[in-house]
Amino acid sequence: MSAPVGIDELLERVRAGYTRVDAQEAYAASRAGALLVDIRYQALRERDGLIPGALVVERNELEWRLDPQGSHRLPEATSHGLQVVVICNEGYASSLAAASLHALGLARATDLTGGFQAWKSAGLPVTPTDSGPADSGPLGV
Repeated sequence: MSAPVGIDELLERVRAGYTRVDAQEAYAASRAGALLVDIRYQALRERDGLIPGALVVERNELEWRLDPQGSHRLPEATSHGLQVVVICNEGYASSLAAASLHALGLARATDLTGGFQAWKSAGLPVTPTDSGPADSGPLGV
C-alpha cells in the first residue's frame, strides 16, 4: 500500500502527464477545433458568465459525456483523438478532470492553467448568463 499524498502532490503528479495550456493557447485551440469544456458549477457560471462556444458539462458527468464509447456521450464526443481543454474556475479541479479523461483514452485532453479566471483576466470573450449575476458564494476551484 502506498503512502497517502496531499492534494498538492497529487496535482503535481497528474499534471506531469500532459501539457497544460494558458488562456491564449486555449483560445487558439478552440479556434482550431478543440472542444472547450466548462466544468464550473452553475453559481459560478451565473456569477461570472460563459465562454462563448464552450460546452458546459457538470464535473460529475464529465467522463460519461465525453467517453466516445459511452452510451451517455454527447454528440461532440466523436473520438479518442478529440482535443479537449477542461476549464474550471481557477485551474485545480480541471487538472484532475483532464487526468481522468486521459484514463479514458482521451490522450489530447488538457486543462487551462488558472481556469476561467485566467481566461477572463486575459480579456478573452465572456458572455453574461441570462439569469444575471448570482449571489456571491464560496469560490470553486
